Amino acid sequence: MAKRTIDKAKAAKKDEFYTQLEDINNELHHYHDHFRGKTVLCNCDDPRISNFFTYFAYNFEFLGLKKLITTCYKNQNMDLFSQNQSEQAVYLVYEGDKNGNRIPDAEEIGVKPLKGDGDFRSKECIELLKEADIVVTNPPFSLFREYVAQLIEYDKKFLIIGHQNALSYKEIFPLIRDNKMWLGFGFKGNAGHFISSYEDVATAGAHRKGMIRVSGVTWFTNLDYKERHENLILYKSYTPDEYPQYINYDAIEVSKTELIPCDYDGVMGVPITFMDKYNPDQFEIIGIGNGGELGVECGVSANLTAEQCAALFREDKSFRKGKLCYRNDKGKLIGCYARILIRKRA
Repeated sequence: MAKRTIDKAKAAKKDEFYTQLEDINNELHHYHDHFRGKTVLCNCDDPRISNFFTYFAYNFEFLGLKKLITTCYKNQNMDLFSQNQSEQAVYLVYEGDKNGNRIPDAEEIGVKPLKGDGDFRSKECIELLKEADIVVTNPPFSLFREYVAQLIEYDKKFLIIGHQNALSYKEIFPLIRDNKMWLGFGFKGNAGHFISSYEDVATAGAHRKGMIRVSGVTWFTNLDYKERHENLILYKSYTPDEYPQYINYDAIEVSKTELIPCDYDGVMGVPITFMDKYNPDQFEIIGIGNGGELGVECGVSANLTAEQCAALFREDKSFRKGKLCYRNDKGKLIGCYARILIRKRA
């Protein structure tokens, strides 16, 4: 249900999902050592309601920050502490406590106008990006590909929120595969509640007033943390009956992360949710079978002739060259959802 809401928001370019302070604190807890002496940029945040600004401003001395910069898209209020309406986009600069009360007071926060609308792609916002060491924010879901591409282009460290479906994007997956980007510690239960005015279709038990529940959200980062290097405990033994071989790729199907066999050294296809447990010291990522060009690029269906592919399509109209498939014990053709292709490291 929440995914349908996100899909509608993306289609309408509705991207105003504000992150809870609790979720920011729970994630940032794992990266404290990365921030000492660094300039942090939050470049998709309205500081009046941004909990990213609140977190870093109130933890400025604790983290040992050098500078905090926050930009926002057409801020409605240049004076943070008034109700005056303004269409002026602004950016804020905070360089720590000056009066000894360890609270970010209004006179300590520099509020400066932007010439443009505050879009992260604008020339003036890119200049602020160049000044930053680490970018931390919740970027627009509809612009996630472009946002990440900019971070990579300018060689920035980052910790940002996105949807796990982005793992299979052709612009994102190569960064995951090549260990240039990975998942952060994550949201509890792989779902988050975001402050939003949009309709929440969560069940009654998961509903929170003034918020929208989004399943599948996660943190993406290139900041390392110790939990990322904890081995996944493997206990299952491989048998050909339990782990069918794909028809169109030399690998076995593993339907759940916890079912990865401990005694199989070949390539395995695992669900995208495996990335929550991925340890780069334990596993190597080979590719992805996602039904698209990434699957074709890594060799899915390269072992089949055009006639064999056509026959599979006649049998199952959902078949695609980049989509992994196998036959179950009754001989039925089973097409898989996106699978990460992995192999255990020696």
